[in-house]
Amino acid sequence: MPRYVIEREIPGAGQLTPEQLKSISQTSCGVLRNMGPEINWVQSYVTENKVYCIYQAPNQEMIREHAKQGGFPANSIAQVSSIIDPTTAE
Repeated sequence: MPRYVIEREIPGAGQLTPEQLKSISQTSCGVLRNMGPEINWVQSYVTENKVYCIYQAPNQEMIREHAKQGGFPANSIAQVSSIIDPTTAE
């Protein structure tokens, strides 16, 4: 299944409390349950003013629908073409 990186511009994201992050995560998981097994949230990285999320989904439209239903921005969606890490150098 295709993997995507979603950039979400959320001013002050790095200052969200654990409780706020939990609430956002619960909202996302609820939307995912309703959308069915075709879309999966892998993980997210929270920075100062953005959240970068990794999702698996059949297409970008499904990612956009998740964002719409959850009330999340999806400022940029890019399909991952390759994954590299330090073992790639070996």
